[in-house]
Amino acid sequence: MAMAAALSTAMWYSKAENDVYMLKLLSLMLWGATTMVFVDHVMGYLMEGGEFLEMSVEATVLGFVLLVCALTVWEIVLMIKDPKGILRKIKGE
Repeated sequence: MAMAAALSTAMWYSKAENDVYMLKLLSLMLWGATTMVFVDHVMGYLMEGGEFLEMSVEATVLGFVLLVCALTVWEIVLMIKDPKGILRKIKGE
């Protein structure tokens, strides 16, 4: 999750003047999910002890599910905003 957040931030920063594809929104969503996972790990470590970084199948699947959810919300917002006006052209035909 943190890797995707860092990559989307780098892509947004390189295109910040002309953020047509709303990479800022994607970056913020991914950093929010990364922060949520980090706080969850810290609280679990402080309350239960054990491993701080959990490398299990369930944790990996959860990371992918969070990533897919963030990408899905971003895609929906992009389709609603229609930054290049493509959907409006199709609707008008």
